[in-house]
Amino acid sequence: MTPMVIAEEVHKSFGSNHVLRGISLEVAHGEVMCLVGPSGSGKSTFLRCINHLEKINSGRITVDGTLIGYREHAGKLYELKAREAATQRSGIGMVFQKFNLFPHMTALENVTVGMVRVQGINTSDAQVESKKLLARVGLAEKLYHYPAHLSGGQQQRVAIARSLAMKPQLMLFDEPTSALDPELVGEVLDVMKELAASGMTMIVVTHEMGFAREVADSLVFMDGGVVVEAGKPVEILSNPTQERTKSFLSKVL
Repeated sequence: MTPMVIAEEVHKSFGSNHVLRGISLEVAHGEVMCLVGPSGSGKSTFLRCINHLEKINSGRITVDGTLIGYREHAGKLYELKAREAATQRSGIGMVFQKFNLFPHMTALENVTVGMVRVQGINTSDAQVESKKLLARVGLAEKLYHYPAHLSGGQQQRVAIARSLAMKPQLMLFDEPTSALDPELVGEVLDVMKELAASGMTMIVVTHEMGFAREVADSLVFMDGGVVVEAGKPVEILSNPTQERTKSFLSKVL
């Protein structure tokens, strides 16, 4: 089976800052991959390139066999129009560090709005599905609460439900627990564990090494815009082969 995600020699620069320096990796269907590494190593930028929130300078990324952000003709790549790229992006869920909920909408409305506006589902049907999703993330009692009246962990779970509402084939998580108080981290990780158990393909940028060890199928250590080391989480966390990986893990484990 073709991998869900294939990245080939992906480069990304912001001006003179060469952030990604030839990232190549594959993620299988149903795989959970965790990206770890120091701040500034390119992890979040790479995640944003997967759904074309950031345009790559060279290389290519495919998701489920579809070239992301570009079309190929006569051996050359041409960037998709904004609407075409948005259509591609709708099949790739993304959960950010900050929850990005609409503050004037209830939890139910935050989850429903994308189904109505993007997918064209009628409001009543969308609300039925939204209630199921909010129950799935443990928020059945918070349907009519506004973000300001929800804890950080609850807001992040609404954000996860909102992404799931688009029925994505791939979920991207950009340090989803980093903005949370420590006592709220577990409730978000529990939802992510349930997603992983259900077979969702996930790429997770995280500093939660316990989650990576327990849930991830693969672990990628990035630094300086390159993949330094990749493999099974238990092997890398217990016996890294690269000195840079050893140095990093000695500080976070």
